[in-house]
Amino acid sequence: MLTEETLIDQLKDIATQSKAFEVLVNTYQKRLYWHIRRIVLDHDDTDDVLQNTFIKIYKNIGGFKGDSRLYSWMYRIATNEALSFLRSKSKKFGVSDAELQERMIGNLQADVYFEGDVIQLKLQKAIATLPEKQKLVFNMKYFEELKYEEISEILETSVGGLKASYHLATKKIEAFLKDV
Repeated sequence: MLTEETLIDQLKDIATQSKAFEVLVNTYQKRLYWHIRRIVLDHDDTDDVLQNTFIKIYKNIGGFKGDSRLYSWMYRIATNEALSFLRSKSKKFGVSDAELQERMIGNLQADVYFEGDVIQLKLQKAIATLPEKQKLVFNMKYFEELKYEEISEILETSVGGLKASYHLATKKIEAFLKDV
């Protein structure tokens, strides 16, 4: 297993870039897929966003300064790509972000790639009602089990703010599930 520093060096070297990028994709593809999937909900949309994410990573790896960990930098790119995708999708359909979320949740039941049961569907509906930041923090903490410090790097915000967002998100989800 390559160290992160070695992988970055190989990604920045033209001679080893192609092989190193293959290692990067194989190492992070699944984690990034599920991170994006929890934001955009649809499998096909997730594949598109994931592909765009890896293209951006490939094009911009030369500018990676190492101020954060590589995966934090990639998660930030994936998050921004997913959010941009949702904004452009809501504009395309001429609906608000909330209306788009409702449509996406409705489509989850028909999605052959959604493996959840009734409880998972209710949880996804509850998460969809959260404001964007709370949704991101909840997904990263609850599903991806990231530490607050890691989420702080990805979202470029304070740990205290993240803890408050997560707490509010869990209370809202709890209240939503009690009402359903």
